[in-house]
Amino acid sequence: MIQRSKKMKKPFAMTMIAAALMVAGSVQAKEVTDADIANDAKTTGDVVHFGLGQQGQRFSTLDKVNVKTVKNLVPVWSFSFGGEKQRGQESQPVIFDGKMYVTASYSRIFALDAKTGKKLWKYEHRLPEGIMPCCDVVNRGAALYGDLVIFATLDAQLVALNKDTGKVVWKEKIDDYAAGYSASAAPLIVKGLIITGVSGGEFGVQGRMEARDAKTGKMVWMRPTVEGNMGYKWVNGEKVENGISGTTNATWTGDLWKTGGAATWNGATYDPETNLVFAGTGNPAPWNSHLRPGDNLFSSATVAIDPDTGKIVWHYQTTPHDGWDFDGVNEFVSFDYKDPKTGKVIKAGGKADRNGFFFVIDRTNGKLINAFPFVNDITWAKGFDLNTGRPIYTEGGRPGNPAAAGEDGKKGKTVFSAPSFLGGKNQMQMAYNPQTGLFYVPANEWGMDIWNEPVSYKRGAAYLGAGFTIKALHDDYIGSLRAVDPNAGKIVWENKNYAPLWGGVLTTAGNLTFYGTPEGYLKALDAKTGKEVWSFQTGSGVVAPPVTWMEGGEQYVAVVSGWGGAVPLWGGDVARRVNFLEQGGSVWVFKLHTGK
Repeated sequence: MIQRSKKMKKPFAMTMIAAALMVAGSVQAKEVTDADIANDAKTTGDVVHFGLGQQGQRFSTLDKVNVKTVKNLVPVWSFSFGGEKQRGQESQPVIFDGKMYVTASYSRIFALDAKTGKKLWKYEHRLPEGIMPCCDVVNRGAALYGDLVIFATLDAQLVALNKDTGKVVWKEKIDDYAAGYSASAAPLIVKGLIITGVSGGEFGVQGRMEARDAKTGKMVWMRPTVEGNMGYKWVNGEKVENGISGTTNATWTGDLWKTGGAATWNGATYDPETNLVFAGTGNPAPWNSHLRPGDNLFSSATVAIDPDTGKIVWHYQTTPHDGWDFDGVNEFVSFDYKDPKTGKVIKAGGKADRNGFFFVIDRTNGKLINAFPFVNDITWAKGFDLNTGRPIYTEGGRPGNPAAAGEDGKKGKTVFSAPSFLGGKNQMQMAYNPQTGLFYVPANEWGMDIWNEPVSYKRGAAYLGAGFTIKALHDDYIGSLRAVDPNAGKIVWENKNYAPLWGGVLTTAGNLTFYGTPEGYLKALDAKTGKEVWSFQTGSGVVAPPVTWMEGGEQYVAVVSGWGGAVPLWGGDVARRVNFLEQGGSVWVFKLHTGK
């Protein structure tokens, strides 16, 4: 008996050790909490949310890399996404517990060791034939929550993976890709909800925002962003009506609201002080505005939604009755605005719109505080009436009606319009530095010839009713990184770029502003003066936003590189002007060289 018990001790001991290791492993596998996400802008050891925080300021309090030390910034590692699947790489990495999660073109996601770049796992979503992304096969990033990493796919699905193993935990369909729906934005996380939008405004989809339980993927509420459509909430798994958005036929005639566009394709931000989600909405469908008289709510606007109820609290329409494809999807960034007349501090939000105007809006109620140009050439409007909040349209600035008297019914009058529909700013994210009080806006100066054509809706087909040609306005530059003072309503400095800017911005307490160029450079500017103090050639165009974090006492900076996006697909004369740019697909990570 004694001898037998001795023989049994070894397997028993091994079992106990294995169990202990499993327990230890489960302890080591940290989870991303609501507090982690809410404090993302304040913590420096990770980047757990798109925008370096729910408000989207893209400001880091780190200052080890600064105007004096940035000259010593060197690459630590680079990771290639590999294969033939290059195209546009617009992803912002997220970093947690020593791991980086970065999405890539064609709905892929990689988990990497943040210090070494070693691949930990990869998930490649199986895409069907017939997907219809309007503006390249991009993805802008993933969300972290609990033990999950969650991202949207080009066939309009949400996929949640275990962040440590890469195994699929849940997968939910957003909508039918065959009807023109897709998804590419980084999700927003608010109090355990994953909040996402839809892409497909060029195909006559119905724009909306959706909230799901982030851990299970189950629906909580859905809010349409085209006036006249019914919203819903889910109570004990049952779908319940939650009120129509706006009033049916108030700003849309007939049944046009059923295919009204207003896609929420660039995601959203959240402000905990007002408990509001701010979603930008895209163009109304079709582009031919003469077919849809009225303001066409809630297209080309910012919509504020209560995340607890799924109800619209306020809206502000940056381009009522849009006739130029001036999507209002650009991010609404919360900041404190000091009224230059009264000195009163107002809870505000800033938005650099595609239509060329920078808007300062009271984020508690949607009231317009100021609107001023951040590009030099604007033809569609002379400005904004600050009392009514409405644009002062330029007479003759709207493309003509092909059905008007004297027209041939096939093509309306062509007008030259600036900015082009690619916008004074597009998907590339601006940054706000509370220390300088400046927004850093990746702007573009270009125009277009645009005309209207007859069109009718067909499920899954392009629904434009317009033609266009994009044109550069200057021989020496298109893009310009501009520092915008929201209080003074003016541009403080600018740094021009030959090719159009298409990547986002990062600003830091080290008095630096980082951004990338299509020519392949990641650059750092003095945030106060705009002087270039550092650059690095990544080997392909940068159309993604940089991030920074601290680990092991060292500050890291990362950016994804890979030319693509809408410009080479839709850019006309501009696309031909920059056709020398090469595609790619990689992520670069930098830190200060210590001389050791």
